[in-house]
Amino acid sequence: MLKEPGGFSEELLKKVLLGISARRYRETVCESARAFGVSPSSDIIAVTAKNLTVFKERDLGDLTIFALFINTIHRGGEAYMVALGIDTEGAKHVLGFWQGVTENHEVCTGLHADLERRRLTLSKNILWITDGGRGIIKTWSTTHKDRNIQGHLAKKYRKEAHRRFTTALEQNDYKDAREMLLDFEKWLRAINESAADSLMEAIEGILTLHRLNIPVLIRKTLTSTNPIESMFSTVRDCERNIKRYRTSAMAQQWLASVLLHCEKGFRRIKGYRDIPQVLANIEAIHTEATRQAA
Repeated sequence: MLKEPGGFSEELLKKVLLGISARRYRETVCESARAFGVSPSSDIIAVTAKNLTVFKERDLGDLTIFALFINTIHRGGEAYMVALGIDTEGAKHVLGFWQGVTENHEVCTGLHADLERRRLTLSKNILWITDGGRGIIKTWSTTHKDRNIQGHLAKKYRKEAHRRFTTALEQNDYKDAREMLLDFEKWLRAINESAADSLMEAIEGILTLHRLNIPVLIRKTLTSTNPIESMFSTVRDCERNIKRYRTSAMAQQWLASVLLHCEKGFRRIKGYRDIPQVLANIEAIHTEATRQAA
C-alpha cells in the first residue's frame, strides 16, 4: 500500500487533518515507512499542492446555486473570503476563496470573478447570506446583526434587546415581523440612537426571508452564517498543529485541503424539498418589480 502512488500521502494528510501532529505521526508510522522512500513532509506538501490545484480549477458550470454564504476567516494575519453554496437539491458546496489583508470590496470582487471564471452562474435568483457584503437578493445574517446591536448597548439592556429582536424574527408573517422590529426600533431610540440606526440600515435585508415566505426549516439555515462558520471551526481544528505559514502558497494549500475535507461530511439542508417553491417566490418578486418599473 505504501508503494501505491499518492496513497500514503493521502492517508498521511487525512491523519493530520484529523488532529494527529506530523511529529507524532512520524513517531508511530513514518519511521517504519522510510524503507519505502517516503518523506512525510514532502509528501504532505505534494498532496496539499495537488488539492489546491484541484480546488481552484474545478468546474462549477454544472451547479445551480440557490443560496450563497459569504464570510471571512483570518489565518496568519491574512483574510480569506470564502464562498459556500447550497444548490437547488439542498446540497452544500465549497465554491472558492480569495486572499487579502482585510475583508474589503476588492477581495469580494476577486472572489466573484473567480467563481464566474469557473463558470458559476451568479443569477439574480440567488439568495446571498452575508454579514453585510454585496448581493442581488441579500439577507443579512441575523446573528451578526443581533450581536452588532447588542454591542452598542449597556450590558443591562442586552438581554431584553436580544429577546425583542428574536421574537420579531420568529413571526411567520412579513408584516407582523416588520411591525415588531419597528417597535423594537422605538425602544432602542430611547436608549441608544446608534443601535436604532444599525437596526434600520438593514431592516429590509433582515426581513428578506419573510418577504419570500420561506418555510421555517429552510429559514433556520439561512438566517445566519452558521453553516460557513461551522466549517471555519473545522478549519481551525484541523490546523491547530500549524505554528506558522511559511508562504502564501502553503497557507492556501492547507486551506484548500481542509475545505475539501469538510465537504466530504456535508449533508443536505433540512427542508430542501421546499426549495422549488422558494425559487418560484423569488421569481414572482422579480416579475412584479419588473412590471412596476415598466
